[in-house]
Amino acid sequence: MRYIIIGAGAVGGAVGGRLAGAGVDVVLVARGAHYEALREGGLRLTTPDGTRTHRVPVVSGPEEVGLRADDVLFLAVKIQDSVAALDAWSGRPVEGGGTAGERLPLVCAQNGVEGERLALRRFDRVYGMCVWLPATFLEPGRVAAAGAPLTGILHLGRYPGGTDETARRIARDLEKAPFAAPVVPDVMRWKYAKLLANTANAIEAVCGVWRGDAVAESLHRRATDEARRVYAAAGIDAVSPEEQREVRGDRVAFVSNEARGLGSSWQSLSRGTGSVEVDYLNGEISLLGKLHGVPTPVNDVLMRTTDAFAREGREAGSTTPAELALLVDGAERRQD
Repeated sequence: MRYIIIGAGAVGGAVGGRLAGAGVDVVLVARGAHYEALREGGLRLTTPDGTRTHRVPVVSGPEEVGLRADDVLFLAVKIQDSVAALDAWSGRPVEGGGTAGERLPLVCAQNGVEGERLALRRFDRVYGMCVWLPATFLEPGRVAAAGAPLTGILHLGRYPGGTDETARRIARDLEKAPFAAPVVPDVMRWKYAKLLANTANAIEAVCGVWRGDAVAESLHRRATDEARRVYAAAGIDAVSPEEQREVRGDRVAFVSNEARGLGSSWQSLSRGTGSVEVDYLNGEISLLGKLHGVPTPVNDVLMRTTDAFAREGREAGSTTPAELALLVDGAERRQD
């Protein structure tokens, strides 16, 4: 199997680099300065074991690679960029006939729960992946992954449910890399559980802190309590914290070196990309709340504040947790 890593940033670069290091066939897809750096100098991947350069094929789009019947498309772009990427790849011809959307498996290695739904409109074989992988896009051509002894844990399964031999073959390749890659019939339960944790991404992005700050941690508890009320109203089942701890244990320890950065939303703001995935994280909770009659003032404020930061080009981490808490308190009072 050959892996086409669509979006070779933090997650895609870490997975692609680790697969390449294990002798697996990989093609990286990147744009702009990152594409140029990868072409000229290869992918420099920093892990707790040091930095290695992986020289693998790099393309800027689907027109530059001939798709084979044994390809796996690994979608690792930010979820707000999914539609453009899915449209670009789904209609591409595959060797032997048919299109990528008709013939190739597509793995959604993204935060949130909307990517799989978007993909299923365009691809017949969609796989969800719950990504537990501390990774940072340091600069063009350089990615870091901080996990040890395993680089990450990647739960994988068919969408909307089930397992198959393709999922098991992908898992075997990932386990060489080294990742844990449990194949599960209910992958979306894992992704909904991850979504609860990802409600903190907005806090970290605008305040530059989350764990270790009492006010920021309180905001996250309020956001997750709200999300759980929404899940209950919507009938959504998520993996419990106890089950997550049992699977993860100490298999992915966060090593304190340059590979340990802040989360994906903070990285987007700090690079000034102009967009951030919060609409599909806190925004997913807000949407479900509207659909099921549950007020979500905490997640509403976190979404709108982070969106404003991205839209206005405000500096990541430039609001204090106390200032953000005042906005949330005001929204809750208005809701009462």
